[in-house]
Amino acid sequence: MIYFTSDLHFYHDNIIKHTGRPFPNSEIMNKRLIANWNNKVNANDEVYILGDLTMKSPKYAEEILSQLKGTKHLIRGNHDRFVRSPSFNRHLFKSVSDYKTITYNSTYFILCHYPFLEWDGFYRGGFHLHGHQHNKADYNYVNKKNGIRRYDVGVDANNFFPVSIEEIIRFFL
Repeated sequence: MIYFTSDLHFYHDNIIKHTGRPFPNSEIMNKRLIANWNNKVNANDEVYILGDLTMKSPKYAEEILSQLKGTKHLIRGNHDRFVRSPSFNRHLFKSVSDYKTITYNSTYFILCHYPFLEWDGFYRGGFHLHGHQHNKADYNYVNKKNGIRRYDVGVDANNFFPVSIEEIIRFFL
């Protein structure tokens, strides 16, 4: 299965206040995000992280990534500076990019940390998956109601879980 997530912000206490996350501190938030991920994702699954894994150093990023199941891809966000460090083990990701396209069952997906108003495939049924904005779930429902196939895969919009490609397709049916 293919999964997507974004804006986990591991070790970031201020994100709790900024987004109204229901955690007393980042240690508890980290444990919940790891448990949610590992309860949903299997070892052979692919996971696209659409940015903002952590603002911390490569050491902290490696510590978190080693605890998460699945083959991981990073679509860089504005807080993923750790990946540029020579000390970071890039082998923890199968791929690292700023933008990616994938096709699944003849359906086209555009992946980027940032939301777009239009994207390649916009008029041909393509989906745009993003993070960055820390939206709540209602954002995705408003897009669906307005016929916009743009979906925020961030944890704040998805009850702190990764979301599968099948869930996204079913959501828009």
